[in-house]
Amino acid sequence: MTNLPARTALFAGLVSDELDRPVEVVMVSDVPNYVIDDMGFRRHVESEAVDRQVIELLREQFMEHKEIAIDAMLQMLGKDDLFTKAMIDASIRNMDQVIEKGLPDDARAWLGMLGFGVVVNTHGEVVRLDMPEQEEES
Repeated sequence: MTNLPARTALFAGLVSDELDRPVEVVMVSDVPNYVIDDMGFRRHVESEAVDRQVIELLREQFMEHKEIAIDAMLQMLGKDDLFTKAMIDASIRNMDQVIEKGLPDDARAWLGMLGFGVVVNTHGEVVRLDMPEQEEES
């Protein structure tokens, strides 16, 4: 029998409600849940439902600006070769795999420091993604 790693809430610490209050993460059995305060009632929403919405919204935004996103990632990595570009392109197309693999704590902290955030309503529906600001090139 293989022990699977415990699932985690991908965006733990980055999710808040519409009143800008951080959303807590709790385990219900072995399933991570975001806990959203609804006027004192603690609504539990499976984190995967929220996380999949976020991943899909990110994928849509990346696809709208695919070339800019790939160029920015290449610049961040300090590389500009065909293989790295293909790897980044494949990663964007397969973003949903992060649900199974998880997001490293460092990456989550880095996203928070950059200003990334997820805002959900009381039903766990993503109402807004706060994204890091892009500097305008002059």
